[in-house]
Amino acid sequence: MSESPELVIQVSTQGAVRILTLNRPTALNAFTAAMLASTREALAEAAADSSVRAVVITGAGRAFSAGQDLGDPLVKPDPSPGAAPKDIGHLLDGYYIPLALQLRAMPVPTIAAVNGVAAGAGANFALGCDLVIAGESASFIQAFSKIGLIPDCGGTWLLPRLVGRAKAMQLALLGDKVKAAEAVSIGLIARCVPDADLMSEAMATAQKLAAMPSRALAETRRLIDQAMDQDFEDALRVEAMMQSQLGFAHDYSEGVQAFMDKRSPQFKDR
Repeated sequence: MSESPELVIQVSTQGAVRILTLNRPTALNAFTAAMLASTREALAEAAADSSVRAVVITGAGRAFSAGQDLGDPLVKPDPSPGAAPKDIGHLLDGYYIPLALQLRAMPVPTIAAVNGVAAGAGANFALGCDLVIAGESASFIQAFSKIGLIPDCGGTWLLPRLVGRAKAMQLALLGDKVKAAEAVSIGLIARCVPDADLMSEAMATAQKLAAMPSRALAETRRLIDQAMDQDFEDALRVEAMMQSQLGFAHDYSEGVQAFMDKRSPQFKDR
């Protein structure tokens, strides 16, 4: 029986923070085509809502996401004699690539609150967020090699940038489980907290970010990503160009004036 798209992603708002909950708990929040489409829609709605200044993504139940649902008709091999193999690249082109690009282009900071296993595309979707905070029982698994595939949803780009080539190769080739505390120690994620504190810590971080200048934060993400493939002088030139643009914006004037007035700033730009 197919699931209603509006049920596979739960959306709620607390103040200026939009919370997206992956909601297929009986399937460990494994992605289907409908769920991927709903996730993109929820992100687009958050991006278009000027009152949203940070996004938290988490999972319902005991997992963040087990990755792609291998029972989805788009990827499940047909065992019938002579049946044509499934073109998994079609799923990536139509669903995962747009989702990964959309997440990376959000006009506000994104936080993954990883509450359990994050495997395969589920792990790389989490790692694509600006900050990853995990409960101590959470784990990250690059499970692709175990079914004859390569890391997707940005995994081949994200992993070496987060942990370096040697560790990225170990994670990708062996597909070993990495517990949250180790993930912090190798630079894969930002923080590990007690399970009971996960959402409160993620929300506190999101609320802190929501009170900050959103446009500057989003441009910081973009320039850090871009600088990975630039030489030093090119990065300096891009910094100067962006600093010039931000210097004309409201948030710079407000931030300086608030500092001079010894008050909390009221940032507005996105």
